[in-house]
Formats: sequence, C-alpha cells, structure tokens
Amino acid sequence: MVVTRGFRGRPRADDTTRSRVPPGQYVTTDFPVLTAGPTQHTALDDWTLSMQLAGRLLAQWSWREFEALPQTDITTDIHCVTKWTKFDTRWRGVSFDDLLRAAGLDRAPTGFVMVHGDGGYSANLPIADLIDGKAMVATHFDGLPISPSHGGPARLLVPHLYFWKSAKWVRRIAFREQDSPGFWESLGYHIRGDPWREQRYDGDS
Repeated sequence: MVVTRGFRGRPRADDTTRSRVPPGQYVTTDFPVLTAGPTQHTALDDWTLSMQLAGRLLAQWSWREFEALPQTDITTDIHCVTKWTKFDTRWRGVSFDDLLRAAGLDRAPTGFVMVHGDGGYSANLPIADLIDGKAMVATHFDGLPISPSHGGPARLLVPHLYFWKSAKWVRRIAFREQDSPGFWESLGYHIRGDPWREQRYDGDS
C-alpha cells in the first residue's frame, strides 16, 4: 500500500480538543501539500507585493522592504476543505492591518479584495475577514521560511476560513467594490468558505 504524504489516518479529537474541530473535519499532524498546478518558484530579488485600487497602485514592497515591516507571530488551527484540520500551526508575517498602515491607509477603501498569486491563483475575500488581526501575509511557518510547496516565499493566511482562501504565492492585493469569484470559487467552491458552517461548495448555506 502506498501512503500519500499527509494522509496517514484520521486521528479522532478527544474531549479537550473536539470544540476546535469544525463539522466534517478530522485532525492530522501532517501538512498535506495540495495544489492545482505546478509549484511556483520566485526568487526573492524578483518578488514584490503590490496593493491596488481600480488599477491604481497604492503601494508596493520589495522583499527587503516587506521584511522590514512590523512582524507578527501567531499560533492557530487551520482547516482544509479536503477535511483535515491541523492544530497549533505557527506562522510569522505582516498582518493585513499593518499592511494597510504601511500603505498610508487608515482603513480599507472598499468592501472586498481579490488576492492574486503566481500561477494564476486568486482568492476573493471581504475586508471584514482580513482586518482586526484576522489575516496576514505570512513568510514563515514553524520557525522557517515557507517552502514553495506551501506557498512561499509569501502566502495569505486567513485561518478562520477554509485553507484555500489562504492563497499561495501572493503578489498583488486588489481592492474591489463588489465581490466576485477567485480561482477556486470559479471552479465551484463556496464564495466565502466558513468551515464552521461547512461552506465547501457553491450552494452550501
């Protein structure tokens, strides 16, 4: 039998952790690598992150400039739409709130964003799911730089939503007046993706 990395069984949550597991999920100690295409590799000297509104550039950071921004460390559970949950993952990066401040914004200028990454990936999110400490652009996982297979050098991290919303290889944040589907949403996944409501696919409540 061939055991695929990240799928070595389904440990059950005990009574002390059951409240941390959304409906339909199981707990894993692995970190499965799931992607729809080839892993993207971007040299740090070529990496930039831009913030845009209606095609207008609001801010842009090189890797060195981004690393000089205030850094935040968090420990959080993550939940994949393929039904695994991983407890106490450790991340470091720049919070969305600090990105707004670094761009000279007191608040987000619109109600939604589309986050674009290398490889054609994108994820749509309401601003409310990003601010007040809910999200970051992460560069480190478990004390080390994020590997390309897990979305490095930088990925979005929105741990209270299904993990596909934490777009890999992030390069551009575009503010939008209206919500519209990103990459996975256009393929039938839920427009928001709340794991506690099992919003896996289009049509789920």
